[in-house]
Amino acid sequence: MLYNLHIQNYAIIDEINIQFSNRLNIITGETGAGKSILMGALSLILGERAESNVLLKNDKKCFIEGHFLIKDKIAVSKFLTENDLDNEEELVIRREIATNGKSRAFINDTPATLQQLKDLASCLVDLHQQFDTLEIGDLDFQREVIDALASNQILLQTYQGEYQQWLLATKSLSQLQEQKASFDKELGYFQFLFDELKEIQLKENELEDLDTELQLLSNSEGIKTALGKTFFDLHGNETPVTSLLKQLANQLQGFVTYHQDLHSLVERLKSSQIELQDIADEAERISDSIHFDAARIEIINERLTAGYKLLKKHGVLTTNELLSIQKDLEQKLLAVLNIDDAIAAKEKEVAASFKQATSTATALTNKRIKQAAPLERDVNALLHQVGMPNARLKVDIKETTLNHFGANEIAFLFDANKSNRFEPIRKVASGGELSRLMLCIKSLVAKSIDLPTMIFDEIDTGISGEAAKQVGAIMKGLAENRQIICITHQPQIAGKADAHYFVYKENKGTEVKTNIRVLSKGERVTAIAQMLGGENPTTAAIENAKEMMGI
Repeated sequence: MLYNLHIQNYAIIDEINIQFSNRLNIITGETGAGKSILMGALSLILGERAESNVLLKNDKKCFIEGHFLIKDKIAVSKFLTENDLDNEEELVIRREIATNGKSRAFINDTPATLQQLKDLASCLVDLHQQFDTLEIGDLDFQREVIDALASNQILLQTYQGEYQQWLLATKSLSQLQEQKASFDKELGYFQFLFDELKEIQLKENELEDLDTELQLLSNSEGIKTALGKTFFDLHGNETPVTSLLKQLANQLQGFVTYHQDLHSLVERLKSSQIELQDIADEAERISDSIHFDAARIEIINERLTAGYKLLKKHGVLTTNELLSIQKDLEQKLLAVLNIDDAIAAKEKEVAASFKQATSTATALTNKRIKQAAPLERDVNALLHQVGMPNARLKVDIKETTLNHFGANEIAFLFDANKSNRFEPIRKVASGGELSRLMLCIKSLVAKSIDLPTMIFDEIDTGISGEAAKQVGAIMKGLAENRQIICITHQPQIAGKADAHYFVYKENKGTEVKTNIRVLSKGERVTAIAQMLGGENPTTAAIENAKEMMGI
């Protein structure tokens, strides 16, 4: 609920602060006193665009701030959470217009965009002021009314889950079908590439190992020559190095007792002789294992040529990368073989989920249809009470393809003059008719929908007497569970107020400014009597005013 509205330097308002009650708030005042200016100021914190000429004093900024209590308002809490805004029991919306005409908006002291203000305001306030802003003409709201009366909330949630499941299954099926079409287009090419790789039957690191072997075979003669000379010089000529080292060790062995370092030197000579003997043997063994093989070289060259061709074709550098490509191709070919089974299974899933969603949508439709006639009857009866005896509402429910809300398109059609030509509400209803129609409809669904604060700007246009009394009674009933703010000229409506505010103009020096104050019980009697009988009300008017107030 809106419990405080602070306005400063707006139009002909210097500064006012209004404390609203949580029930029925009535605002009255003479024509031109500034009641509509209050609504204009309020609309700014609800996201409407601002004009720089709204400033009363051009050297001072305009300031409008609304304080709302939002306890248990799920939609508001969701909005604040999604927009990373402070989520507390009190919400403050502020709008500032600078002297240069630039406007700024704040939600709980955090800068906000006008769109954010509008989105949040729709959860907080229902402002019935202009024809094109009335929610009654919105098809989503019309569907929500029917669903609220039909108690469809749980069933609708169930349906929406089934509908989403059907959409996801349908999307998956489409993706599989697209994948199959792509596979079918490339299947031959994939098969050719796979067969080419499979035919060569490569092993891990094979091309790299063959290249190493080819280098060895190509240089085998030179390697054998070098190894043979190494063996011969170390062990095979007339004075081999190993024999020479053995002789040197033997010569020194006889003198080791005469010098302490000779023993170590002899051991080193022996160790070197043994190491060189081992090197000679290893050189001989390696040489014996190397053989020039022209046939093997030819086989390797052919194998490498085929392998290098595939490396270049696939744009890779190693054997293992080719094997990885072969494995991927094999998986794609297997997927082609399996995709038909996957499509068949997904088609069954789509059909089953569509059948389930359709069944639930049919149940929704049936419950909606059952509520159409009672809603028409009840609204039309209320319209007669509020001074629209010739007006009629008709609920048009058409079947459509499945959508997020079922399989229906719901529209409220309106005939203001018993012409039997029912048209969409927005096309044929006037602003006053729309406001009263909205009041009638919302009074019927008030217990089923979490309605925000409802503000009616001169809903009483064109009515008086009993019709105005009925409008007041309906508002009073609505205000039992939610906040209502109403600007009115009708004493019958003003008499129902829980809090009565009087807007007036006052002279301050050379300036005329708008102000507002809460009326006491006695002041209310006088104000309502004046609405009945003029500036100097009669005793009868005063008694009539008391009767309207129930005192």
